[in-house]
Amino acid sequence: MYLDNKTLFVAGATGLAGTSVIKHVLAQYPKTRIKASFYKHTKPFIRDKRIAYVYGDLRSEKQCRQICKGCDCAIMVAANSVGAGAATVYSWEQMYDNVIMNIQMFQAFYREHINRVVFVGSATVYQEYIGHIKEEQLDLNHAPHQNYFGVGWAFRFIEKVCQFWNMHSGMEIVVARVSNIFGPYAKFNPKTSNFIPAIIRKAVDKMDPFEVWGSPGVTRDVVYSEDFARAIALMMNDDLIKHETFNIGSGVKTTVREVVTLALKHAGHIPKKIKYNSREPSTIPFRALDCAKAKSILQWQPQYSVDEGISMTTQWWIENKRRWKK
Repeated sequence: MYLDNKTLFVAGATGLAGTSVIKHVLAQYPKTRIKASFYKHTKPFIRDKRIAYVYGDLRSEKQCRQICKGCDCAIMVAANSVGAGAATVYSWEQMYDNVIMNIQMFQAFYREHINRVVFVGSATVYQEYIGHIKEEQLDLNHAPHQNYFGVGWAFRFIEKVCQFWNMHSGMEIVVARVSNIFGPYAKFNPKTSNFIPAIIRKAVDKMDPFEVWGSPGVTRDVVYSEDFARAIALMMNDDLIKHETFNIGSGVKTTVREVVTLALKHAGHIPKKIKYNSREPSTIPFRALDCAKAKSILQWQPQYSVDEGISMTTQWWIENKRRWKK
């Protein structure tokens, strides 16, 4: 296996995605060492003798080189990601940070002779589309949906940066276009949380009337964090894959109403009234990914249903809400 006896650099170690990857690698790849970067928002909280944490601002090329030095491969999972409400306020910061971090990190990977990278991108790159969209159906002649215009174009550009480094240096880069990830260690802060943690938080808090941003029929493709992490590790571990792009999602259409029903069930809350507020910030009404390529090449498919994922995430939040500040 490629990861055996390697030192893996993980950029963005304390976010939901990075935490999920680290926990999965520690559990499934006992011969792999991890060097993990974090910044000022969340201090490291996973303790293991195989992890070395490094502090650094990924917008600085000098710091990028320092923190990834000595590694064999890297997973670029750091991102500025926020929910629908914050996205309308911080859209420029979100776009700027994601572009700068990745430009600096890829240059650092090149200079530090890191020859294999998995870049965790976003399904926001896709144009408006009805149905399950495949990787090759990305149409650069059509802009991303207007609600994702800035961040969508940013991630399209970063994918081209990946292509450039692969062509320029032979760096092996595997790209993941990921749908909405949810699970333990997500952002539950009302100002920054995505829609599933936001709904779970309200359910656990016994909100009544129960207010939900957006319309009940809005459809999402959501993937539980452990399923996401397993896909990313498979991409890294298969060294026959040199430069490919994979959709990573559940492939299942899940409505906001279904998420509300499941969150209320697992929180044990029966509100007298549920109010869907379409005037509050929301995003696109429909998104689903065709993940047949990942299933065929990586032999990957989700193992957790949305029901199971929301159950585990709700229980985690009940147990950790007093200490989790993110």
